[in-house]
Amino acid sequence: MSVQSDALMKIVVEAAEDKKAANVVALDLKEISLVADYFVICSGNSDTQVLAIMTEIRKQAEQSGVRIRSIEGTNSARWVLIDLGDVVVHVFHREEREYYNIERLWSDAKVVEFV
Repeated sequence: MSVQSDALMKIVVEAAEDKKAANVVALDLKEISLVADYFVICSGNSDTQVLAIMTEIRKQAEQSGVRIRSIEGTNSARWVLIDLGDVVVHVFHREEREYYNIERLWSDAKVVEFV
């Protein structure tokens, strides 16, 4: 079963929000990058919350039939990257997100509005 990138992005956002992720942002990269269609960026207030967000995103993706290509950063739980192919997820610890500010690095991308 193949999930379109728009639907996968929404699954990821909902999973992050279910675990009370802070400042969930989805960037539409389709017009500016070959890396992925979307970056989803969110943060947690503790290592435990970062891992809980990652676990929920992984669970929801797998239940939707999406193959997880890789997950990096679980040892430190400061910046966890989840590669879902067309959607790449960045789950930051709050302080790391402020430091790296990847939204600024991808400022040419459109921010997806959630209804």
